[in-house]
Amino acid sequence: MSSRIYVALDTPELEKAKALAQKVRHHVGGIKLGLEFFMANGRHGVHEMAEIGVPIFLDLKFHDIPNTVAKAIQALRPLNPAILTVHAAGGRAMLEDAKAAAPEGTKVVAVTMLTSLDGDDMTAIGLKPDPHEQVMRLAELARSAGVDGIVCSGEEVKAAHAAWKDGFFVVPGVRPADAHVGDQKRVVTPRSAVDAGASILVIGRPITQAEDPDAAARAIAATL
Repeated sequence: MSSRIYVALDTPELEKAKALAQKVRHHVGGIKLGLEFFMANGRHGVHEMAEIGVPIFLDLKFHDIPNTVAKAIQALRPLNPAILTVHAAGGRAMLEDAKAAAPEGTKVVAVTMLTSLDGDDMTAIGLKPDPHEQVMRLAELARSAGVDGIVCSGEEVKAAHAAWKDGFFVVPGVRPADAHVGDQKRVVTPRSAVDAGASILVIGRPITQAEDPDAAARAIAATL
């Protein structure tokens, strides 16, 4: 299979993103473009990135009323992303409409809980301070609503995979054992995430800020 690594190009600068993608394109499974890239470069920028010839993970995390989310995803259809994200907390109808609106080959994955949140953050927004319980509840909602999978931290992916054997599991907040954690609160190594059931790994700074991004991508791939 192709590499499980999707590199997060979290930059608003199109030329910088293109240069990074060109460097790593032979040793990653795809590239993830997020809000900062999309707001700066729009659909035109995504088209330019797609011309590099690697799958695109469009990480815009839609969360709105079902009709709005469906129309937003329909507007993205010409981009034909490999993967796109919605928030599981948008509810069943929103998840169902998001999947129905997406291009046939696009995997729609539901974000369960941002990896930047911990128990204190959850209490502050009115949830029980148990990330695992919240992720499992939203994973079941996503599965029953018919989307392809979820985004969850490496700490929850094992249990989620056990409950949803054919789900597609995106694990962000992945850091090689020797890397700086940054602003993520719940992190795991690439190998442990894959062993636990991750379908793809989203890795940003350990690759994009390395002196040699391609060598960094190859080194991480070798641990898998």
